[in-house]
Amino acid sequence: MPQRLTAPAAPAADEVPCTHLDTVAKFFRALADPTRLRLLEFILRGERTSAECVEHAQISQPRVSVHLSCLVDCGYVTARRDGKKLRYSVGDPRVADLVVLARSLAADNATALTCCTRIPDSQS
Repeated sequence: MPQRLTAPAAPAADEVPCTHLDTVAKFFRALADPTRLRLLEFILRGERTSAECVEHAQISQPRVSVHLSCLVDCGYVTARRDGKKLRYSVGDPRVADLVVLARSLAADNATALTCCTRIPDSQS
């Protein structure tokens, strides 16, 4: 009797696997901007309004808005409307874990990262 081939079980809706390296690289590029990383770390400490983010980042409101939109679009941050204000928060606690781990790895590899000439320092 011939063996039947079956399709692998589909992942649960909240467990969609990412199999494309380009997508993973894009995930990290969203954090490669120092301003976005600064804003994300600020939002990790609690829900923030866009005005609070502008004050914290010390850059113009339109630039902060672009960075916040990127963080929302990439899934790091969620935004909710509160009257005329938008309030930003981190919807997934793994984001905090990722930032803590990244800081730890960067500290442990600071000398190598500082000397690396293949990846230029970014400008905020």
